[in-house]
Amino acid sequence: MPAGIMQARSPTQFRRSSRSAIAVSASGRPDRRGRRAAGAFTLIELILVMAILTVMVSFTAPALARFFGGRTLDSEARRLLALTRHGQSRAVSEGLTMDLWVDAEKGKLGLQIEPSFDTDDPKKEEFDLDSLLKIEASSKTSMTTSNSVSGTPPARQASILKKMPVHPGVPTITFLPDGSIGDGSPVGMRLYDRDGASIWVAQAKNRMSYEIRDTEN
Repeated sequence: MPAGIMQARSPTQFRRSSRSAIAVSASGRPDRRGRRAAGAFTLIELILVMAILTVMVSFTAPALARFFGGRTLDSEARRLLALTRHGQSRAVSEGLTMDLWVDAEKGKLGLQIEPSFDTDDPKKEEFDLDSLLKIEASSKTSMTTSNSVSGTPPARQASILKKMPVHPGVPTITFLPDGSIGDGSPVGMRLYDRDGASIWVAQAKNRMSYEIRDTEN
């Protein structure tokens, strides 16, 4: 092409060269502002969104914790109640004394035949308490004279009371072969969490079974 004669550029080539000129700074390095994608978030916008989410979580977390904690309490109380009914049922159907023991220190509870009747119980059960909960036994205990289900005299009940504890030193609910609750059995078990919420599995007013309550009495 002869010197001094400029080649005509098409509109497309002109636009491309214009964009290239904008994207390159005076130092010859690409200009990052020209490379920003349309609709992308800036760092400040992302930080603002994260701050808003953090504030929302800080307000809702306590409520959610109480909600799930309440469900855990209710679930464990129902399991303990079911274990008392299962123990009472086994005592009557098998004609044996059953022990429901609660080891608060280790967070364990279980059900098995009282050892003086049979040292080996293939049906014995043992459970771990939820790690977020604690359990304690009431200081009050059952009296034989108020626990007879089938009309068995107190003398008869006293003669068949357990002689060997399954776990010495831990609270134990005893179910006798006539379906009654044995002497020395706690009148209730309190389940509670770290926030202080609690629920009781305590003896019913007729002293023949246990039920779930908000308080001991």
